[in-house]
Amino acid sequence: MPTTKIRHTVTETDDVAQALDEAAKRWPEERAARGRLLLLLVQEGYRALLEERRHQADRRRAAVRRTSGCLAGAYPDNYLDRLRDEWAE
Repeated sequence: MPTTKIRHTVTETDDVAQALDEAAKRWPEERAARGRLLLLLVQEGYRALLEERRHQADRRRAAVRRTSGCLAGAYPDNYLDRLRDEWAE
């Protein structure tokens, strides 16, 4: 089918074949269309990457909340101003 989009060629190596076989178990209605299974795997992988990114951001935010204020009182008042006064101009 004519297209202006970039095409990709994927060789069905043993690993790719195994992934497609597993995909056929998840989407049995597509088991005869290995190209369609490959697209479904790409979509599922993309969804998993986005989900992992969201979980990673959630974990980072939780770490910030957990540690927020843990150094309160560790430095005296005007500490940064006094430190900056020591710097040569």
